[in-house]
Amino acid sequence: MWLRVILLAMKALQLAGALDLPAGSCAFEENTCGFDSVFAFQPWILNEEGHYIYVDTSFAKQGEKALLLSSDLQAEEWSCLRLVYQITMSSGSLSHPSRLNLYLRFEDESFDRLLWSTDEPSDSWLIASLDLQNSSKKFKILIEGVLGQGNTTSIALFEIKMTTGYCIECDFEENHLCGFVNRWNPNVNWFVGGGTSRNSHSILPQDHTFKNELGHYMYVDSVYIKHFQEVAQLISPMTTAPMSGCLSFYYQLQQGNDNVFLLYTRDVTGLYEEIWKTSGPENPVWNLAEVEFNAPYAMEIIFEVAFNGPKGGYVALDDISFSPVHCQNQTELPFSASEASCNFEEDLCNFYQDKEGPGWTRVKVKPNMYRPGDHTSGLGYYLLANTKFTSQPGYIGRLYGPTLPGNLQYCLRFHYSIYGFFKMSDTLAVYIFEENHVVQEKIWSVMESPRGIWMQAEISFKKPMPTKVVFMSLCKSFWDCGLVALDDITVELGSCWSPEKLSPPPGECTFEHDECDFTQERRNRSSWHRRRGETPTSYTGPKGDHTTGVGYYMYIEASHMVYGQKAHLSSGPLRGVTGKHCLTFFYHMYGAGTGLLSVYLKKEGDREEFLLWRRRGEQSISWLRVQVEYSCERQHQIIFEAIRGVSIRSDIAIDDVKFQAGPCAGNMEDTTQQSSGYSEDLNEVEY
Repeated sequence: MWLRVILLAMKALQLAGALDLPAGSCAFEENTCGFDSVFAFQPWILNEEGHYIYVDTSFAKQGEKALLLSSDLQAEEWSCLRLVYQITMSSGSLSHPSRLNLYLRFEDESFDRLLWSTDEPSDSWLIASLDLQNSSKKFKILIEGVLGQGNTTSIALFEIKMTTGYCIECDFEENHLCGFVNRWNPNVNWFVGGGTSRNSHSILPQDHTFKNELGHYMYVDSVYIKHFQEVAQLISPMTTAPMSGCLSFYYQLQQGNDNVFLLYTRDVTGLYEEIWKTSGPENPVWNLAEVEFNAPYAMEIIFEVAFNGPKGGYVALDDISFSPVHCQNQTELPFSASEASCNFEEDLCNFYQDKEGPGWTRVKVKPNMYRPGDHTSGLGYYLLANTKFTSQPGYIGRLYGPTLPGNLQYCLRFHYSIYGFFKMSDTLAVYIFEENHVVQEKIWSVMESPRGIWMQAEISFKKPMPTKVVFMSLCKSFWDCGLVALDDITVELGSCWSPEKLSPPPGECTFEHDECDFTQERRNRSSWHRRRGETPTSYTGPKGDHTTGVGYYMYIEASHMVYGQKAHLSSGPLRGVTGKHCLTFFYHMYGAGTGLLSVYLKKEGDREEFLLWRRRGEQSISWLRVQVEYSCERQHQIIFEAIRGVSIRSDIAIDDVKFQAGPCAGNMEDTTQQSSGYSEDLNEVEY
């Protein structure tokens, strides 16, 4: 109700400011301000009386899309994009809801980057606030509405506004309140003060922004308190880009009253952290507070007031701002998670071992039936521990990571492979150590799992003090000792299971949830199939996927095909851009009768397909990485073609496909450049 009243008032002011909206903004009063519907999809309709645009099931069907595309934009300074929207749906259509997506389309990328998505229905307008990091690259905003089930389903946009600054900043002068929301409490809530507002029994101050009675601020009053420790919360929009610096705001307390004013952060998993509170009696004027604010992953800030009774007075808040410069001229550099990550291709990075002797050895092996190659590329280096020839019974090999700052949420991922143990449990474990090498706790240990496969483990953790991650391998006895392999350790800030990490990044497909935008002309037993685990035929195909070891990949089942039969897997349309593209993927070609795997480029309007890359025959028992560099300034598709070989031991698989803008950055041993021409043996076909 509170938000509905605010947005109704917004309509009255909207027309007056419509002529003064910044680039990338629109109030949808008389036109769409340079935002155009994409012709190939359903149109967005401008309401006859203005105020909003919409798409609904009166002229479109379930599953149909409406796309709205902006003109070229640029955000050379940090900007905030706010979207006022509403999704309505029929009762009983929860299983197929409508969805609203917002993408950024950069000029040098062939795919769109999903910035925000929602399927939340509402009977009133809602606000989304999205941070846009400063960049010199031009981009476009793409808004996609996908209609769900029901006869009265609709998606509407009331306003789009892009302004310079951070989304957590606010002077509370505009009716949308910058996306800040009050957490409803029957007895105590945050209200808008100033202007013509006179709904409090307390004597409230003038606002800080204009220093008069016409300006606005937020306040909470204790006059309706009925219980001890009543709490009011004002919650900011969730940050959508990493930021670190100084958060400042002005506040005023009614002097001598018993209340507590605090500031928290809350991440997407619901973890609270107090970062500021009032320290004692304050002057009855606007006081400046400056707080170190570090948001390496998505966070909200929460202004909370707790009253001890109805005589707690009031607390007022105004002019929240943020600067990337740290408070009090602090010079501490922000932590980079890449410092705690390593693929062991060059060395041990920032990892180290016990002085008593190396328990882990950096190795590179030629893949065979008993030992696959590394996880990074199939041909590189990884760490190996607990061999019978170098380890003693009961020996523990420790691998120490660099120091991680305390009070941050971390996501640790790594890949491991176990061989030769009768009992797998506790042969590999991960511990948290304090800086002085005192053990804090064991946060993970291996259980029984498939042997000889690169398996992924992921762990979320947060500790108040600086810590180190330690990998420990244990050889229990001479008769129960084997090999423990470790590769591709990555540390990221934030929880492993936060919503923004559940879907793959733009331009990537791991086949974990579906086939992404890949399509096939026909589907039958001889098509590409999505599968997990081993393939049905022995001595061919992978034992597990490349992503996690227990996930999905795409493959052809040779026993369902005849010699020379082909299967095609086509990407969705990719925009042509100036400059280089880089295609990275992993392939698996193991089996005595393996045929051909080829990658083709098909340009829009052309009948011919151009060969980019090819492999013939058995290659390895491991997943192998390849990077294909090419140029194309027209819309195009990438096609994976697999051809069945001479026997049923001819399964071919692909996984972890990734499209990137710019030239490939990998080692030249697994990189192919279009400009040099390429076929099976590097230089047979040119075009």
